[in-house]
Amino acid sequence: MSSALTDLFPHPIVQAPMAGGVSVPQLAAAVCEAGGLGFLAAGYKTADGMYQEIKQLRGLTGRPFGVNLFMPQPEHAESGAVDLYAHQLAGEAAWYETELGDPDSGRDDGYDAKLAVLLDDPVPVVSFHFGVPPREVFDKLHRVGTFTLVTATTAEEARAVERAGADAVIAQGVEAGGHQGTHRDLPENDGAGIGLLSLVAQIREAVRIPVVAAGGIMRGGQIAAVLAAGACAAQLGTAFVAAHESGAHPLHKRALTDPLFPRTELTRAFTGRPARALVNRFLREHGRYAPAAYPEVNHLTAPLRKAAAKAEDAQGMAMWAGQGHRMARELPAGRLVKVLAAELAEARTALSAGGGPR
Repeated sequence: MSSALTDLFPHPIVQAPMAGGVSVPQLAAAVCEAGGLGFLAAGYKTADGMYQEIKQLRGLTGRPFGVNLFMPQPEHAESGAVDLYAHQLAGEAAWYETELGDPDSGRDDGYDAKLAVLLDDPVPVVSFHFGVPPREVFDKLHRVGTFTLVTATTAEEARAVERAGADAVIAQGVEAGGHQGTHRDLPENDGAGIGLLSLVAQIREAVRIPVVAAGGIMRGGQIAAVLAAGACAAQLGTAFVAAHESGAHPLHKRALTDPLFPRTELTRAFTGRPARALVNRFLREHGRYAPAAYPEVNHLTAPLRKAAAKAEDAQGMAMWAGQGHRMARELPAGRLVKVLAAELAEARTALSAGGGPR
């Protein structure tokens, strides 16, 4: 069942699409050339910006790759809560000598235009985050030869993915860095995420489509573990943030292993949606007050995060990271894929011999 996906790349290693400038074409190309599946992140880009990156990536590799889209979000935020949060952030704006962003800058992330580009000039793989498109979207993508995946954080969400007609589901454990891909953002579910191995097992029993495991994976032994649990591949994000080709800010790369940032936390502080980041001053001071308001809060804090990065102030940046961040390795992305593949092979040998993965 999973061969249609895994036949596209030799190693069961997927580089997670990380929006905000991390998943640049050079990173995706290096992963693809090394035998993994590289991904571009269309989130926060215009349709033309996405298309230009696709063209650039095609010039760097002839191997299959993927593009990730954010689903449009329903309106559910209370304007009063957003206004109150903006008032709280006024001191941040003054400190960084910038203005807060307009929370009403748009909700759909250019979804329709991006989808039209991907239907007109198809790519091998497309994945979706923050929800499930209707069946007709998957039918159209299938007709142009595109393999489709959707993120799910529960077995119930995975069943919705299967019913809609997607080819595979990405099981995203609570350990994952960046945004949780929940289909509905319900504040009462904050802190109720499921660990990856439990989630993979639950989803494997809930659906018949292939499962890609994502969340906190940093070593080949962990890839072996999720494959043994029933996944067909592993998706790694934080492991590639520190890669040489990554577009992450140098401060972000260094912070992954910096003792000043020993842990991560799920927070709404930066975007209004639960996302796992390294704990810094901004998260500590504002996380408890941030409303459930995505993308309004994301628009609101964007100038602050940009100004903090420009000032090289890691305490004001959104440094997305999974729970395994202290295991990050600063390597060229292609080299990292090869190391992970070697570790995976070693772990499989150990398992078959009665030992355990390392």
